[in-house]
Formats: sequence, C-alpha cells, structure tokens
Amino acid sequence: METAAVSSKTVSTPLRIAAFRRFVAADLISKTGSAMAPLALAYSVIEEGGGAGSLGLVLAVNTVPTILFLLLGGLFADRLSRSRILFLGNLVAAGAQGALAVTVATGQATTVSIAACGFVSGTAAAFIVPATQGTVAQIVPGEHLQRANALLRLPGNAVKVLGPAVGGFVVATSSAAWALAWDACTFAVAAVLLLGLRLAVPPAAAGGVLADLRAGWRGFWSRTWLWTYTAAGTVLVAAWLAGFQLLGPLVAARRYAGARDWGLVQAAFACGLLAGTLVCLRWKPYRLLAVAVAAGGGLALPLAAMAWSAPLPLVLVAALLAGVGLDVAIVAWTTAFQQHVPSAEQGRMSAFNGVGERLAIPLGYLVTALAVHVWSGQGVLLACAAVIAATTVLNLCVPDLHRVNRLA
Repeated sequence: METAAVSSKTVSTPLRIAAFRRFVAADLISKTGSAMAPLALAYSVIEEGGGAGSLGLVLAVNTVPTILFLLLGGLFADRLSRSRILFLGNLVAAGAQGALAVTVATGQATTVSIAACGFVSGTAAAFIVPATQGTVAQIVPGEHLQRANALLRLPGNAVKVLGPAVGGFVVATSSAAWALAWDACTFAVAAVLLLGLRLAVPPAAAGGVLADLRAGWRGFWSRTWLWTYTAAGTVLVAAWLAGFQLLGPLVAARRYAGARDWGLVQAAFACGLLAGTLVCLRWKPYRLLAVAVAAGGGLALPLAAMAWSAPLPLVLVAALLAGVGLDVAIVAWTTAFQQHVPSAEQGRMSAFNGVGERLAIPLGYLVTALAVHVWSGQGVLLACAAVIAATTVLNLCVPDLHRVNRLA
C-alpha cells in the first residue's frame, strides 16, 4: 500500500515519491491508448457504414455525459477516496472500450452500440477528471507541485505526438478493433496501478449531497479569480476550438498545401506543448495565475497568422509559440489551483471549472457554423483571434487574479 504521507524534507523531486511514480505510470499508460482512440472510434463508425451524421452522434453521446455528471464526479471526489474513484473509473472505461472492440472485431457494431459504449466511457471520464485534479496535491508536497504537474504532462505530450500516427498505422494495417482493444488494456493496467495508491478520504463537512453542492457553489463563487478564470476560459476555448480545430484545416486546404501543411502546423503545435513542459521544469513564476492567463493568450497567434495568409514558416512559428504558451498556462493554472483551493474542495471546484470549459465545445462549433454563412473562413479566424486576445486582456484586469501567487 502506498500513501501520500511524505514529508517535503525527505524528497528533492516528486519522482522520489513512490506514489507519484505509480500515478505517472498509470497516467502515461492510459494516454497511450487514449491517443489512438479518437481515430479508431471514427473508423469503427466508418467500417460499419456510418457517415458524418453517425460520427457526430457518437461524438456527442461521448461528450454529453461528461458534462452532465461532472458535478456529481466532483462531489464524489471530495467525499470518497480519490484513488478508489480513479480505479473504478478506469475499470469502467476499460470495460466499455473492451466491449466496443469486441463488437467491432466481430462485425456486430452499430451506431447505437458504439454510441452506448461511448456514453459509458464519457460517464467514467466525468468521475476520473475531478478526482485526478486533487490526487497530485495529496501525493506531492506543495513546493514540488509545479514540477510534478510538468512531469505529468511531459510524457503525455510526447504521446500526443506519436499516438495518432501509431494509431493510424494500426488501423490501416489491421482494423479499428485492435486500437480499441489496446485502449481497453491500457485503462485496465492503469486501474490496477491506481488501486495501489490507497489515498485517504478528504476531510468533508457533515451534510447531504445537495448541501455539499450548495457549499461547493458558494466556495466557487466566493473566489472571484476562479469563476472569472472559468468564464474567460469558456470563451477562449470556444474561440480556439472553432478557429484551430474546425476552420484551420479548411483554411489550410484553400491557402496552403492542404493536409500536408496542416499536418506540419499540428506537429509544430505539439512540439510547442513539449517545449512548454520543459520550460515549466525550469521556470517557477511567482505570479502563477497571471502567467497562466497571459500565456494562454498566445493561442491567438496561429489563428491571426492564418487569417492574414502569412507564409507557412510564420504560421509554424506561431503554432509552436501557441503550444509553449498553452502548456505553461496549464501547468501554472493547475499549480495555482492546487495551492489555493483546500483539498476537501478541489473535486467540486475542478468540476465547476470543467463544466464551463466543456460547454465551450458545442458553443464554439455552433457559433462558427452560423458565422461562416456571414463572413469568410479567414474573417471568422481573425474574429476568433481577436476574441482570445480581448478575453485575455479583460481577465488580466481582474484585481483578485493578481493575488493568486506561488505559496511554495
């Protein structure tokens, strides 16, 4: 059994903590499967004869339960052992992906069965996400939190670069079922590793579920820096997804060399994420939240570059810088959250923050779909870049934000 009872005086790096090494290993193994899953899921729909409508339904059914049950997952993360929640969540996800792999391999998959498995996986994610947020703070002493968060992201970012390519090779040479089966196996292995953490139950106030949710909302609203960051993040994520994920490939097809150049842009962004992680291993800013907000504003750069039809090398540099900024923002934000939100509230606070940012996904796509009927794709891209820049500046004007600084 491994616990979080580690003194900051006995360790010089988070990697010397056995529980943290176990957590990193489980996270990395799980991400090797998750990196292949989106491509495998898409081709499993295609293999059973579905088109864009079927794929859209499957993706929506996978996303909706995460939004619906995220607050409940946050509540559980503050009332139960987070390691037990992570174990059960990964086990359920393994079962869902395993069942999907079997139906695809045997030719029995339908849009309904694929969507049903996706619903179960999305529900599991709703409990895994808030439990994960508070787990690192239970394992690692406060002064090592930023390094721990960066070390968690380093292998994960590397997997994001290699995973889709490996997944594409597996699907092309065999079938989507093998990639889905691998995803199921990684969830199962992660579950076994996480079971060994045995984290203590966070100290919770007496009261029922509704009372805890009301208390969580009061705690969320009382922290001006938290709800303003969440609101700004919802707008920023919507603009980024609409500009980069939705319009980016279309603009690349019209103004650049299509899929080849768009692949280079995505690779540059992924390399930026890796570089940002390395920056966070060395740089420890004092103004954590201000740095998180300012660094996130860098997402406007590649959108503006593509909107102005900048030469490809300039777009690649912009994408690289955006990746660096995003990873610095994520690590700085996570560290600030862990240091300034008590452990007993981190599940609910993380859930409230997560609901806001996940609502940005349908919001961004819907607004963009309407906007492209009025403006050109490049015009909408420029508008997305302007929204990101304006949101960043407005968030930096919140006085409470500048009080959330490094504690250790």
